This record gives sequence, structure tokens and C-alpha cells, in this order.
Amino acid sequence: MGNALVVVESPAKAKTIKKYLGKNFSVIASVGHVIDLPTRELGVDVENDFTPKYVIIRGKSKVLKKITDAAKKSDSVFLAPDPDREGEAIAWHIADRIKKATKKNCPTIHRARFNEITKAAIKEAIDNPTELDGNLFEAQQARRVLDRLVGYRISPLLWDKVRRGLSAGRVQSVAVRIVCEREAEVDAFQSKEYWSVVTKLEGSLPPQFEAKLIKIEEKDFDISDEGGATSIVDELRKQNFTLAAIRKSERRRRPSPPFITSKIQQEAARKLGFTAKKTMALAQMLYEGIEIGGEGAVGLITYMRTDSIRVSNLALDMVRDYIKDKYGDKMLPDKPVIYKSKRGAQDAHEAIRPTSMDRSPEVVKEYLERDAYRLYDLIWKRFIASQMKPAVFDQTAFDVMAGRFKLRATGQVMRFPGFISVYMEGVDEEKEKDEEDNPTMPDLKEGEELKLIEIDPHQHFTQPPPRFTEASLVKELEEKGIGRPSTYASIMSTIQDKGYVRKMEKRFHPSELGKLVNDLLVSSFPKILEIGFTAHMERELDEVEEGKVSWLNTLKDFYGPFEKALGEAREKMRDVKRQQVVTDIVCEKCNNNMVIKWGKHGEFLACSTYPECRTTKEFVRDDAGEIQIKKAIETEEICDKCGKAMVVKRGKFGKFLACSGYPDCKNTKSISTGVKCPQCADGELVQKSTKRGKIFFGCNKYPNCDFATWDKPVAEKCPDCGNPILVEKYSKRSGETSIACPKKECSFKKKME
Repeated sequence: MGNALVVVESPAKAKTIKKYLGKNFSVIASVGHVIDLPTRELGVDVENDFTPKYVIIRGKSKVLKKITDAAKKSDSVFLAPDPDREGEAIAWHIADRIKKATKKNCPTIHRARFNEITKAAIKEAIDNPTELDGNLFEAQQARRVLDRLVGYRISPLLWDKVRRGLSAGRVQSVAVRIVCEREAEVDAFQSKEYWSVVTKLEGSLPPQFEAKLIKIEEKDFDISDEGGATSIVDELRKQNFTLAAIRKSERRRRPSPPFITSKIQQEAARKLGFTAKKTMALAQMLYEGIEIGGEGAVGLITYMRTDSIRVSNLALDMVRDYIKDKYGDKMLPDKPVIYKSKRGAQDAHEAIRPTSMDRSPEVVKEYLERDAYRLYDLIWKRFIASQMKPAVFDQTAFDVMAGRFKLRATGQVMRFPGFISVYMEGVDEEKEKDEEDNPTMPDLKEGEELKLIEIDPHQHFTQPPPRFTEASLVKELEEKGIGRPSTYASIMSTIQDKGYVRKMEKRFHPSELGKLVNDLLVSSFPKILEIGFTAHMERELDEVEEGKVSWLNTLKDFYGPFEKALGEAREKMRDVKRQQVVTDIVCEKCNNNMVIKWGKHGEFLACSTYPECRTTKEFVRDDAGEIQIKKAIETEEICDKCGKAMVVKRGKFGKFLACSGYPDCKNTKSISTGVKCPQCADGELVQKSTKRGKIFFGCNKYPNCDFATWDKPVAEKCPDCGNPILVEKYSKRSGETSIACPKKECSFKKKME
């Protein structure tokens, strides 16, 4: 082989791969996509078979020229982006540009695919390259065009009817709908009271055990109030308790399969508290390569975008040898455990697993940041546990009779821990306590008389369906077939960034804006926002990838009804922006009626004579739907012009302090952060905004002191360099906020609690 060029999509991946290739290979990173649809126009010729208009992404001309120049000097080009639709699109566009740049002297272009970045996998991919996959590229192209048509046609409609800056998406809008519908269920839910009766009993042998009332005269029952519970308790106290039946059985609990993309997002959310975005960013880093001492950059896990639970025979041999050596033959099944992928899984890649059993979490811990280590540890343990024997429990159930009442007690004892000695899958918070926590039952005999120790009625209230967490929303999207696992992280981020959904106490709540936009879109585009239709489109895209249907026919079938619905929406969608509902509330400044308008933060009251009078008020609605004006929040700050208390108000650029004597006194101030200015040590840092509304923090002694920072200040001294303040730093890659020193030469950083 002569000179060869390998093109990947990330610098980290390029660095790891380079060490496995000989001196005849050069490796260049495209740094993601280099070609895409234009950002400021639709970029799709609807009248000409939906022909996409591809352009070089801004800032990518230099790297694209570097690739084409290197290709001209090479005999072979190996395109090696990730082995999925996105990666195929990157490879396809780069191949097209190389062909155009080299013309008749075009080098041989190959597609190199690998599921792990190890020496063996890279050598195999280079020695046995494949062709570019036209079906895979067309599936990605169809998805991209579909999303562009929906986003670029519906979003301007929302700008016109509600306000600028809003967006709609084929998948993101359905995710918002799911959150809104759950919120509607919570709002409509009416809690009902019910009671249970629990006894504590004692037999001939310890321990004591609890038994719950389950039937009265062999019939199901409801206890709806305290009176009913008290009468049953009084009657039970007079009964003799007999152990009528004992049922013993063996229960086996089998391990879960290795991780797929959706499951690792759910489990990392449950066990580690990670967002889907953070999980995927850390997994990408573990896949592309981590510097491990003298080894250099090493890929620690296989490809993390997969819906397959398949594991290679080589990996099965490795993990079985590891289990035998570390845990002994008693933990190793006679044959490898083979898991069946769910129906519809693409099965293109292996499950997510470690690339080598020689790199245990303990071995690599010193080279990984804390959260990367925790995720790797999760992947490692899940993979090992998946090939271990089931846990075995002895399960016991007692049926107790007391007159016309039947009670039941259950418990179990772990006889063999199996895979649980390594790993146990997490559960969502709303699920009941795991059965493994059930108590041990005494060794009694049928027919024994039992002694009543305690009897207690317990009051309960039915609970509304729980709001979604990151884990449960990912699970819902997966079960409904909405989007692909690789898109879940971006869906979560987008619906929050756009202000449609807020996360409070780890659960998603739709904002007023989210509810409004959802109502408008569902009423105007019922089919596109219908969950079943969105899942059907995903299946069609899968069929495009499999070569079963044409990407062009898929777009044509979609666009006709969509264009019709779009035309009707332009005419019939409620015009929230221009809508004004007149109230009988009088403006305190000019005595005209105030009207209800819609703004960034939901409904608000404004004077009907705007722009002559700019008075506004925030309000809420009571249970009857009546308007209740929000009272301004008074502060201890005193107006330096009239001496009255300052109150918190909200304006175009956020919250600020205003004199409570308005409109007689129009004094306003920025809200202080409580942090002393590090430059002049005399003023305080306050929140300000640029003319375009971008928030920053500056000294309140300006123009005498010109200190300013984009990052929110924290009143803490840097423990490393002594700088008088720290700042909050947000990482787009991990989706997390940390506390750091603002000095460039200081590297202090800590996780924000």
C-alpha cells in the first residue's frame, strides 16, 4: 500500500487511531460535519424532487481543503467517521468533495467501519474496507430534509402568531406534547382517600412478621375512610389468627443485558444523576480514547450509539475468562448468555461494553475524571453481570385467616447472589420498593395459632401519575418509538433551551409557553404531532436504510398533507401575538382598561393605550380562573431618591429593582449579586444586559470602575491563587455548571453543588 489518508470526524479519535497505523498513513479530523444545508434558508428544492442544497459549513473550508489536498497526494483514502447514519453522511459528503477536487486522478476511496478503537479493530477495518452505503446516506438525508421542512416551515408561523425565536421540530415538538399531556393528567387528577390494615404477628419461632388484610369473606374490598378502618380493626382484635397456608417457591432473577444507548442514558440518570447529554458526552470520550499512562490514547468502550444487545464471540470469551478467574466457576453459566434484541432493532453494532478486560475501573481510575470513571464503572459492571448466573431466592408466602378476614405476608431469602454480587439495575423513583428488600419469614407450620402483637390502620391517598424524569422520559420516547436513541440527548436539551420545559426537582414541567405552543401545534398539525405518526416515520426511515422504500417517496407521502395543513394553519391558527382580551382592571397610571397579552413569561396585563402608556402587571389565576394581580416583592433596599422601599420587577431583560413609589418616582436599579467588585473593592457586582439582551455582570460604580464579566460571580476566594471571586462556568459538552477561577492562568475548578 502506498500513501494512504484516513479521515475521521474528531481530533480525539484521530489521535487514538494514529498510533495504530504505520508511517504510510496520515490521519485528519473533519471536526464533525463539513457539508450541510444552509442555516439561513430552507435549502430544499421542494419543486425539484426535494433536492437538497448543500453548502460548506462556515469555518470548515480550511479543514475541507486540508483533506482534499492530502487526498491528491494519496493512493487510497479511508473514510472512517462513526458507523451510523450521521457518520455515513459525513463520509459521503467528503467523498463527493474529494472526487470533485481530484477529478481524473481521484484516489481509491474506501469506507472503514469499526465499533471499537483498538489495534485489532482498526487493522481489521483497514484490511477489509467496504463501500459507502447509499441506503444509509439516503436515510440520513431523508431525516435531515424532513426535519428541515418541519422546522423551517412551522417555526416562522410561530414567530408570526406568538413571538420570534420560537421553534418547532418533528421530534422535539412531540416530546413537548408528551410532557404537556402528563401535566394535564396531573392537573385533572383527583386524589382519593383509602385505608389499609396491617398486623404484626408472632408464631412458634422468631422472627415476628407483618401481614396485610387482603380479602373480607374471600372478596376484594375498599376502605374509604377512618371509620371503616376502625370498625375492621376492632373486629379483627377479637379474632383468632391461624396460619392457614404456606407457599414456598424458588425464584430466579436474571441479569439485564449489556447497555444500549437508551438504557445507558436511563441508568446513568437513575444511579449517577447524569443528564442524557452528559452521559453521551462522557461515553463519546471513553469511546474515542483516554490517555492511559505509557499506552497513550486508548478507546475504553465500544461504540455508544447502538440499539443492539449483541456481543461478539471474542468479547464473550474474554468476559467469561474474567468471571472464572475473579469470581470462580460457581458464578459462570455453562454456556454464554445470549440476549435477543428487541423487534425493530437495527443490530448494526455490538452492545456498549469495555474493549478489554485488562482495563478494569480500578486500573484506569487515576487517568479518568470522576464522572467519566463512574460511567465506565457502570458499563464495566453491567457487562460482567450480564454474563453471570442468575440470583436465586427462596420465596415464602403465608395466608393467615382471622374469622372472615384473610391476610397475607410475603418474604424471601437470597440463597445465591449470582450477578447481584456485581451489579443491580436501578429503578425509577415511582416504582415500589424492590422485592429483594422483603423480610425473612419464620420457619412455621400450617395450622399454627398466631399471636397478634400489633394492628394498625394506615391512611393513604391515590397519587397522580408522576411527572417525567430524564430516565422515564427517555424510556417513554423509546417505548413510543419517538426519535432514535442517539437523538434523545439533543431532544432533552432543545426543549429546555427553548423554554418549553423546565426541570424542577429532577422532573420535567411544561412552561406556560410550552403549553401554549403545544396547544397551537396540536390543533393545527394533529397528524404531524401525533405520536403514532412520528413513530411510523421512524420506521419508514429505517426501511429507507434497509433499501426497502425510496427516500423520495417517503418525502412525497409526507409533504402533500403537510403543505395542506400548513396553509390552513396560516389562516386559522390563533394569533396570540395580536390577541388582546379586555378586562375590567383599570390602569393605575391613566385610568384606562388593561388587557391580557402574551409575553415571554406567559400572560400579563398591559394598558390598552400602549404605546402611549407602558404600564404592565404580572398576574396569576385562582382556582375559579379569576385574575389575581401579583404583589411586588419588597426588598430591604431603599430608594436613594425618595426613601421608599425598592421592589423586584421583571422587564425586557429580566428582573430589576424599581421604586415602590412608581409612577411618582421612576428610580430603578440593577439587582446586586452580593459579590464585592474584585477590581475596585468598593462597589458590588450587579446584573446588567447589552442592547441585544445578553446578560453580563459589572461593577455598580461604573464608569469609575469598568470591571465586567460574562460569567455569574460567586462570593468565594480562589483557594489556589487567592483571586477574590470565583465564577459559574457552564459546559455545553457535559451540560453541567461548575465553579472556577476566572483567571486564565489558574486552573482551579470544582463541581457546583
